[in-house]
Amino acid sequence: MEIKAVRMFDGGFMTQPFAFGGEEGKEAFDEQIIYRSSLQNFLIDTGEEVILIDTGFKNGAPVPPKKLGAPLYMGEKIADYMDAFAALGYQPEQVTKILITHKHPDHSGALEYFPNAKVYIAPEDADAMKLEGDNIVRVSYKDGAYHQFPACEKIAEGVYFIEAKGHTKGNSIIIAECDGLFYMFHGDVTYCDAALKANKLSIVYEDINAARETLNRVRDFIANNPTVYLSTHCPEGYENLEMKRIMKL
Repeated sequence: MEIKAVRMFDGGFMTQPFAFGGEEGKEAFDEQIIYRSSLQNFLIDTGEEVILIDTGFKNGAPVPPKKLGAPLYMGEKIADYMDAFAALGYQPEQVTKILITHKHPDHSGALEYFPNAKVYIAPEDADAMKLEGDNIVRVSYKDGAYHQFPACEKIAEGVYFIEAKGHTKGNSIIIAECDGLFYMFHGDVTYCDAALKANKLSIVYEDINAARETLNRVRDFIANNPTVYLSTHCPEGYENLEMKRIMKL
């Protein structure tokens, strides 16, 4: 199994109130404290199939510009999603499955470019996106519990789609097991690794109680399993992958 980052933006920032303020409120944190930001999704090459974890924005989609006082700036564009994908040496026709952590366009915008892929997504987010067609798989979490998580579905050998509601009503995470490590693709359970370590939720969620429950389970899992934490919105996402760096809370 090979895991690769599909990198689109880098050199951005997010403020502490944005990344930490979901429960106590933005005013409890210092807007002068900022954390690095970026945008990347991920790809798993199992040797038998090519699986995407999320897709970025549709090619050419407008993105928020750098703005004084912005709570989140993803950074300068490195490449459109499809150019970043192609740079890894793959063709769109090779992708067999796309696992969507949640409905937001920086995670699901480029679905249309992969003609042979089955798209796995939680029913709530599939409905919110109005996704239809034979290629859409509404995940039922038919395989029961996975470690600290109560509901999962096995997608391929060593790859699990796990219910993790809160950020959106259908939010999910993906865990890939490889060489004794657990690679956690968590979408936006946190926006930066600092928030994970500080046990803080961001201000972006649809169900705060579910988001807290999910973060608790994520932290419990990490405390008990050697986990490489693969964030979408901070450079530690691709850095952790490159170094196979195990998260320490």
